[in-house]
Amino acid sequence: MTNELNEYNAKRNFKKTNEPLGKKKKSPSKLKFVVQHHMARKDHYDLRLEWNGVLKSWAVPKGPSYNSNDKRLAIQVEDHPISYRNFEGTIPKKEYGGGTVMIWDQGYWEPMEKIPKSFKTKMFKFILKGKRLKGKWTLINFKDNNWLLIKEKDEYQEFKDIKLINRSIKTNRTMQEIANSKKNKTTTSRKKSIVDDIPISNPNKVIFTKPQITKMDIVMYYHQIATKMLPYLNRRFISTIRCPDGIKGKKFFVKHLNPQNDGIGKIILKNAKKQKEDYYFIKDKEGLISEVQMNSFEFHTWGSTIDKLEKPDIMVFDLDPDEKLGINKLREGVKDLKCILDKLKLKSYLKTSGGKGFHILVPINIKMNWTEFRQTAKNIALLMVKNWPDKYTSNIRKNKRKGKIFIDWIRNTRSSTSVAPYSIRLRQKCTVSMPISWKELDKIKPDEIGIEEAIKRIKRKDPWEDFFQN
Repeated sequence: MTNELNEYNAKRNFKKTNEPLGKKKKSPSKLKFVVQHHMARKDHYDLRLEWNGVLKSWAVPKGPSYNSNDKRLAIQVEDHPISYRNFEGTIPKKEYGGGTVMIWDQGYWEPMEKIPKSFKTKMFKFILKGKRLKGKWTLINFKDNNWLLIKEKDEYQEFKDIKLINRSIKTNRTMQEIANSKKNKTTTSRKKSIVDDIPISNPNKVIFTKPQITKMDIVMYYHQIATKMLPYLNRRFISTIRCPDGIKGKKFFVKHLNPQNDGIGKIILKNAKKQKEDYYFIKDKEGLISEVQMNSFEFHTWGSTIDKLEKPDIMVFDLDPDEKLGINKLREGVKDLKCILDKLKLKSYLKTSGGKGFHILVPINIKMNWTEFRQTAKNIALLMVKNWPDKYTSNIRKNKRKGKIFIDWIRNTRSSTSVAPYSIRLRQKCTVSMPISWKELDKIKPDEIGIEEAIKRIKRKDPWEDFFQN
């Protein structure tokens, strides 16, 4: 154990607290920061800046202020490990710092001037690049461990009360929700594991109940499936569904991630309102596992890559049957659509949805913009309806689907996403959206394949092995 973290480790009993053990670790690139709202004996906020392999830490009783006229007391406390920036949860009452911890903001920071490696300085200016805290800031030491945290005047200066922002930037939970989730966790969930050099918190937390599947089971699934799955995530913007409290808890659709790992890349784009937004893509296995660690268990992707963003190359059709239709009618619909695609000389691939329908994917090598791409998908759906008006509908409205199958072509739209091959589905039981061969259509139901079966299947011949060769 290193000197910088001896004090941190000495204050904690890691058999009782879920906080990470203090180990010095230098990040490979940019300096990270975190602000944690800590409802302990006294309510306060903790500012932590990465430096020389640890997090330099200050307790800020009133929290940071966006107003440059405010001088907020910041009391320097013991250094924390880098991994602490991912800690959100409840520290037992009788332990040091007992109370609830929420990740209030995260991001990267840059010093504006040279800082000694030992961090022995009376004042320094820095830039925060977080989701909530941005721009220039100053920390001034005026006595012993007492500092002042001041917002510099710049375009990010505001007069917003931080108390109004009461949800976690990581999980979107309130303090109360974080505290409540602790009550449902077993003591075994305090143990930590590491997969692909990523610390996995709460590995024994139960996510699915029938059958019982833990967070670590899901992590290990993605660890084993990564080689097969990554080609379909490669350089494509993703959205995820997060499920921090298990399948019976709240789920969050996350479009703009808060990356914890260099395996996740970011690009800034303008949305329809000409506002800048961050979009993310997974670079490698570590990026995938780090996102699963953040409780992202279901992955959705764009139909184009970041290199050719305006040239979509994967068309998706989701056959969504009326609930009263049997499986044979659904299979008939899949065959009808394949017949049309074959006549158009479009090679197609089949996968289970993990829900009640099947998905058909079509690699597209013809150069089309998003408008042309969307219209082509719509025309194929309309052709289905024209040929078999009593069997299919291209109308998204539920009241138009009675006794029919909805041919969902709408996801072939710029910025729309569809569930990635090999992704887990966050349904009542843990199913996978699994690539299958056409000859398996009559043998497999859309929600039949779970993670154990998926792992067995990747050891066999890949039914989609030529997907990217078309």
